[in-house]
Amino acid sequence: MKQGFDSEAYLKVQSEKIEERINMFDKLYLEFGGKIFDDYHAARVLPGFKPDAKIKLLEKLKDISEVIFCINANDIEKSKIRADYGISYELELIRLIDNLQNLGISINSVVITLYKGQSGVERLKNLLQTRNVKTYIHMPTKGYPNDVETIVSEEGYGQNPYIETTKKLVVVTAPGANSGKLGTCLSQLYHENKRGVTAGYAKFETFPVWNLSLMHPVNIAYEAATVDLEDINMIDSFHLEAYGENAVSYNRDFSTFPILKNILKKITGKEIYKSPTDMGVNMIKQCITDDEAVRRAAEAEIIRRYYNSLCDYKKGLCPKDSAERIEIMMNKLEISTKDRHVISVALEKEEKENKNVVAIELPNGKIITGKESKLLSASSAAIINVLKEITNIPEEVFLLSPSMLEAIFKTKENTSYRMSYSLNVQEVLIALSICSSTNPIIEKMISKISELRGCEAHSTYIMEQSELNVLKNLGINLTCEPKM
Repeated sequence: MKQGFDSEAYLKVQSEKIEERINMFDKLYLEFGGKIFDDYHAARVLPGFKPDAKIKLLEKLKDISEVIFCINANDIEKSKIRADYGISYELELIRLIDNLQNLGISINSVVITLYKGQSGVERLKNLLQTRNVKTYIHMPTKGYPNDVETIVSEEGYGQNPYIETTKKLVVVTAPGANSGKLGTCLSQLYHENKRGVTAGYAKFETFPVWNLSLMHPVNIAYEAATVDLEDINMIDSFHLEAYGENAVSYNRDFSTFPILKNILKKITGKEIYKSPTDMGVNMIKQCITDDEAVRRAAEAEIIRRYYNSLCDYKKGLCPKDSAERIEIMMNKLEISTKDRHVISVALEKEEKENKNVVAIELPNGKIITGKESKLLSASSAAIINVLKEITNIPEEVFLLSPSMLEAIFKTKENTSYRMSYSLNVQEVLIALSICSSTNPIIEKMISKISELRGCEAHSTYIMEQSELNVLKNLGINLTCEPKM
């Protein structure tokens, strides 16, 4: 895919922008939204954006920063799962802490928010204690959100314990949305102000991009990605009134800004920000080098999100109107599923063969298919055929040894409850890896697996989660027909 974003320039200008905001205060509490690691949505809609850009940013600022994590007690009680990783918010929290500490980034503490005696909280506290991570408890703030007098008092934020920090920059982040980051920042500002520290607040989120147009595909792709949260991009009327220029914000920031503005003024005694846009430090637009390439990438992401919503509805994971709302976005941009060429190839092959099919589009535009058989799942067949294609191995060459296949099938037959024992992607890749030690042709083919990253693919059926996970780890952008 054609590159449209300069990740190195982004690291430079974004860190400079944050440092500029830090210099406005004795200490800055920076609400850090989105994914710290593996920001593949940004990488897909901004070709050239590095998925680890945010962690590189934290590494660049680590000498002056420390991190506070927030996690909602309700999410602990419900064992809420991150759909993108398939793990609970608790495990994601531990993963993030371990990864940041391994990079030498200072972890201050974890705040468990909205605590009302929920189960599982003590277990998490004990787990954090084994890692020598301090834990604080915040209960619901009295008077929130409308009674500012009570909120900014000893009855409100004053009831929360003060978290001692020592760095100029305090990054407040979380394993998922609605974890209490903003409330934690404001509570700290209240306590810092009582101690005579001029502390400030700012917000760092990648999307929406405030200085791209409301209808820019990158901003529409953000709406599609957060359709379950019902986020809606809108013109920041506060910013328009204050500065006479358009800026893009979204409904949650827009609705809470008047309250936030009053709370900040009550704490600090002055008006710091005139609009939700003022609070942000987003420098994405400045690093877009090819707007057309970025637009095409974002439009492709919107179509992928549309198929994801259709499949989630089919599996009972989201309401039908999620896909309908994305379809409206597609109509506004005048794009359709026909723009995703790999879909029509997969469906035509399925109709011809009367079998499940997976089609994969290579960077050169060539589309390779694989169909389900007694030996291989459709995705396994497609992966093998693609690897043969990019290593110039004739289609008729047999790669897996009969003895190995016999052993695998015998094991599956003895351990599986299924009537079909065809090999899934993971099993095929393991078998190929083993064979590569004695077969130089397969060794060459295995070495090409990294070239699958970024390829587009479509399946004529909803794959099992195990295969979905493997294809995702390979970096393949897969969509599925909403058909079991």
